Amino acid sequence: MATNITWHENLTHSERAEFRKQKGVTVWLTGLSASGKSTIACALEQTLLQRGLNSYRLDGDNIRFGLNKDLGFSEADRNENIRRISEVAKLFTDSCCVTLTSFISPYKNDRQIARELHEQSQLPFVEVYVDVPVEVAEKRDPKGLYKKAREGVIKEFTGISAPYEAPEKPEIHLKNYDGQTVEESAKAIADFLIEKKYI
Repeated sequence: MATNITWHENLTHSERAEFRKQKGVTVWLTGLSASGKSTIACALEQTLLQRGLNSYRLDGDNIRFGLNKDLGFSEADRNENIRRISEVAKLFTDSCCVTLTSFISPYKNDRQIARELHEQSQLPFVEVYVDVPVEVAEKRDPKGLYKKAREGVIKEFTGISAPYEAPEKPEIHLKNYDGQTVEESAKAIADFLIEKKYI
């Protein structure tokens, strides 16, 4: 626990938003591996940037190459992974960025902590459930992870040997197995953000 530290006040989010002419919001995409989270987030980021909005995508795998490279996949490490990225997302959003996170984030409690962290700072948080049955995700398996999990090579793999706790009341529920295209999914999120006046 850090000691001898003092919080330094800065611009408020409202003041920063007025200068930047843009509000911040965190869009938290959750779902099984191979559900399409990262692909949808990439498409959405491009859509937002093309509209002249500041947006940045925080990807679960990419973060583990740097900030969270010291973490494994035990429940405790997954908790810490999401705790850290929640704090990072909050900082990006406070800077008036449309922050996109694509993390499996399998535990409801971790996602709730992320939400509360934003709410405490009066920052909007939008949970997007990219819903795909495990059977469909396993058939896709672009990284070969489900196969390795079934063979016992990967331990504690979400959906196979570790749990995934689906969101009960996400702001957006994308059923990414019924023919909806990536572009349509990205548009559904963008439309929601416009409707709520987040962008």
